[in-house]
Formats: sequence, structure tokens, C-alpha cells
Amino acid sequence: MAKLESPIAGKIFQIMIEVGQAVTDDDELMIIEAMKMENPVFCEEAGTVKEILVAVGDTVAEGHVLAIIE
Repeated sequence: MAKLESPIAGKIFQIMIEVGQAVTDDDELMIIEAMKMENPVFCEEAGTVKEILVAVGDTVAEGHVLAIIE
């Protein structure tokens, strides 16, 4: 089980995954808006999305767990 963590502090702008969806290395999973820039969050490990822990509009800190990939 892998934890998808936020690489930067910012606001969740877009979520492109759903629970149960299969993901592979380097898939773009979410976009975080920080300092008026859209920053993609990429998958680091292939698997299936078990849980999404944030919603669009949520503010996150660097290292905040965004999703669980199993």
C-alpha cells in the first residue's frame, strides 16, 4: 500500500481519479494550485486507488496524504 503525498502546499484544483481506478507509474492524478500555478501530482507506484482523502477546494500542506494506492 502506497500513500500519495502532496509535493507542495496549495489548494486541490482538480482530481482525475476515482476509487477503484487502476493507475500506473507517471499517471497524472491531481492538480494542486499554488502561487497561481497549476502543479500536477503524478503516481509513483502502479496499483488501484483505494481511498481519496481530499476534495476539490481543500487546502493541503506539503507531505499531506492525498490518496491511498494499493
